[in-house]
Amino acid sequence: MRLLLVEDDNHVAAALSAVLARHGFDVTHARSGEEALRALVPESAGFGVVLLDLGLPDQDGYEVCGKIRKRTGIPVIMVTARSDVRSRIHGLNLGADDYVVKPYDTGELLARIHAVSRRTAHEDAAPGAESALHLGPVRIELPTRQVTVDGSVIQLTRKEFDLLALLAQRPGVVFRREQIISEVWRTSWEGTGRTLEVHVASLRAKLRMPALIETVRGVGYRLVAPAA
Repeated sequence: MRLLLVEDDNHVAAALSAVLARHGFDVTHARSGEEALRALVPESAGFGVVLLDLGLPDQDGYEVCGKIRKRTGIPVIMVTARSDVRSRIHGLNLGADDYVVKPYDTGELLARIHAVSRRTAHEDAAPGAESALHLGPVRIELPTRQVTVDGSVIQLTRKEFDLLALLAQRPGVVFRREQIISEVWRTSWEGTGRTLEVHVASLRAKLRMPALIETVRGVGYRLVAPAA
């Protein structure tokens, strides 16, 4: 797998690149946000994952993540010393697929890289009887991961789309919070519950349909299909 490592510290990058290479990764090292964005064109240059440090010399890593997500659906793992929950939530809301705090165990990092790669491959190749879900004025195109309301395209982050698609596959069915976190985030680390609430609020606002996703107090959420 080709991997883009965005890290301004050459010593850290060299050590990590050596480890990744021993595990079969073809690593390209970018030392700044601008260098990373150049490396991702055209068509993501065949990269499978981006490891993104937040403390870059030319622009904040959050800004770089947002730009990457606007261009491509390539998985992004933020690697940073910022360990507070607020920073994690902000990164995930910008479209990051995972968030690893320094110092980290190399085995854990490798496992997370493989995990996001498997999820992305499954999403891109997932065969389904239905290619689109219709919920009144809402149309969810599963192959292209595009959502429209009354024909207007709604820009969603990767996790927002995953959450909406999960709930939309079984309208009216209550999904437990733990189930949603497991299926959408594939994790249970502290702080994810708050992230789920943030994503639900964001979906309600972006779709301009606050009643679409109903909170079932003490249990979880369900999608209430609107009238056609």
